Amino acid sequence: MKLITAFIQPEKLPDVKQALFEAKVYKLSVTNSLGCGQQAGYTETYRGVVQEINLLKKVRLEIAVNDDFVDLTVDAIVKGAKSGKIGDGKIFIIPLEECVRIRTGERGKKAIG
Repeated sequence: MKLITAFIQPEKLPDVKQALFEAKVYKLSVTNSLGCGQQAGYTETYRGVVQEINLLKKVRLEIAVNDDFVDLTVDAIVKGAKSGKIGDGKIFIIPLEECVRIRTGERGKKAIG
């Protein structure tokens, strides 16, 4: 089992969701977040004062999958999020020790579904 965490551009969320659904990955959690990477932000002038904007809007996806769905999920996220420009995002894959479905008490692979 793996936990896949992806940070993508907010405007790419519909494309990523569509690509995930086409790959038969339906369970995900979406959170708005702020961050910066290689793009490092930009400057803006507001009422004559220059401000450095280095925390940009991002969307964080968290998807718990069984091992046989890892590559499908990652490929779907890349397909939906890729524009070829700096700031497309990052995907992190970490081992998931345990998963418990609260409703049934199922554990492990069965709980992820």
